[in-house]
Amino acid sequence: MKTFSAKPAEVNKKWVIIDAKGLVVGRLATLVAMRLRGKHLPTYTPHVDCGDNVIVINAAQVVLTGRKRDNKMYYNHTGFIGGIKERSAKSILEGRFPERVLEKAIERMIPRGPLGRIQMGNLRVYAGAEHPHEAQNPEVVDIASLNRKNTRAA
Repeated sequence: MKTFSAKPAEVNKKWVIIDAKGLVVGRLATLVAMRLRGKHLPTYTPHVDCGDNVIVINAAQVVLTGRKRDNKMYYNHTGFIGGIKERSAKSILEGRFPERVLEKAIERMIPRGPLGRIQMGNLRVYAGAEHPHEAQNPEVVDIASLNRKNTRAA
């Protein structure tokens, strides 16, 4: 029997929606990254984008365990000498774009390269409960029920 290799034309992409309210960031990010890559499917092929389109809502209400909310730092560089900036996860979650904490966690679990960028394009993260993708009839995936460690009281 030959090894199955999916062709891009054969891939059937689904739309799934995940409610991130009260979920632990890292545990949620691993499951979303697996969905984006398509590793949850028996037809997974490493060089083909066979993952689902994932919509994450309520990303502003994710939970960081331990002291990570205060101590975890996100760094960026302005491009100028000595221009490194740092922000805590708390300041980002309370700021203007709280969904970036989850986006960064997922992005860092996806392989870097052209395929990884395409797969990240299949991710939509929203801070609130509203999203403009009702026309795609997304299937609801309940991450909290998969494992009791996935959820944490805020």
